[in-house]
Amino acid sequence: MYPILEKHHFQCPIVACGGAWIEDMNGRILSNEGMSKQTAATVIEFMTEKKFDLAWGIYSGKNWITNDRTDARILHEESVVEVESVEGTVALLPEDAVVNKILCMCNPACILQIEKDLKKAFPILSIVKSSNYLLEIMPAGMNKAKGIRKFCELFSIATEDSVAFGDNYNDLEMLYAAGCGILMGNAPVAILETFPGKVTLDNNHDGIPVALKDLGLI
Repeated sequence: MYPILEKHHFQCPIVACGGAWIEDMNGRILSNEGMSKQTAATVIEFMTEKKFDLAWGIYSGKNWITNDRTDARILHEESVVEVESVEGTVALLPEDAVVNKILCMCNPACILQIEKDLKKAFPILSIVKSSNYLLEIMPAGMNKAKGIRKFCELFSIATEDSVAFGDNYNDLEMLYAAGCGILMGNAPVAILETFPGKVTLDNNHDGIPVALKDLGLI
């Protein structure tokens, strides 16, 4: 995300990895929660042994390590975030590092079964879909709701004064936790049909600025 922020001349606090990583507008790390390197290695070993149809990436602070940079799924993710990953294993991380998130880029036809198998094998971890092909594995209890509460605490903001936008399953807890949670119009149909709060336009039709204008914030 750093190249994107720089390209658009944004200087702002950052909440990343489902709330596990928070830094202020000057890049000072305020919160860094994660699973141990050993836990991450065990998860990756399990996925490899099961021969799941996926590519994976490890996020640890500003480090992004992937298993195969020739994999089209990883190349696509690199193009989205405008950053090149480093091919390798968790062993590349510093000794005292924690892993904020493992991102699995799955075959959409297999993702539900992969999610089920991972949740059964690692019930203590937080495992959730973030798209029809992305699966996020995070430390126990970590989710975007916890992230937004922590962010508000760090910046002395009342949670009820917060506004959050989301478009997938991994955003739902955050949308319910925020003072005003707004669902994007490009969310999965199953969420659009059941979400009780505000719904704005999709990502391609300026859903966020439209909603902020409706709220009188811009």
